[in-house]
Amino acid sequence: MTVVPRSSANVCYVLSEDPELADAVQPDRRDRAIATCVAREVRIPVGTWDREQSVLLEDGIGLLVLEGLLIHRVGIKGRFGAELLGEGDVMRPWGDEAEVSTLPLTTDWVVLEPARVAMLDERFTRQLAHYPQLAGRLFARAVQRARQLTVYMAIVHQARVDVRLHMLLWHLAGRWGKVRTDGIVVPLRLTHNVLSDLVAARRPTVTSALSDLARRGQVQAVDEGWLLAGKPPRELTKGS
Repeated sequence: MTVVPRSSANVCYVLSEDPELADAVQPDRRDRAIATCVAREVRIPVGTWDREQSVLLEDGIGLLVLEGLLIHRVGIKGRFGAELLGEGDVMRPWGDEAEVSTLPLTTDWVVLEPARVAMLDERFTRQLAHYPQLAGRLFARAVQRARQLTVYMAIVHQARVDVRLHMLLWHLAGRWGKVRTDGIVVPLRLTHNVLSDLVAARRPTVTSALSDLARRGQVQAVDEGWLLAGKPPRELTKGS
């Protein structure tokens, strides 16, 4: 038996919410799939996600993020590895890494922007028998999330924190960035504390590195999030 946070639950039409999933179904069956592939919807407010205050959920695939932004942190002795999750990501937040590790791990989830998630429970999983292409597409989402983690790992292995931050923001721009006349905006309000977790650095060091990037005209904090000017770091384009 698995769990999700206690919240008001409503029904949502998963393929209507996530058109990329709908595209996996043959056109002549798509309308039927949209009408029948329904799931319970849960809204999660900003703040630490207390998974102990939960309701039971029969085993299934997990949760599909429909809206919002979350950070998943895993720590050892106060040092954290972290990943961002947003619209389209599949997750199983009730699986605690500490339960399967020989290391003294801590783990938490924090909702940075109000989230809506679809509960892909056992009932929803049974619906996939009629549309096997959807199972493949959801599995691909999980694989893609694993690949994104390796990118985070490569970024935090850069020696200089300013390079890590520059690379991280350009990496996030590949998914969330919006082009405008003065550069690319990453519309994520990431605090210095969140950025410090994502690049494995202390917050004061991140603040100093962001100031350096701003003086060089490469990164600027704006109301929407972060504005990137110029081109991606050379480290991201070598070998391409």
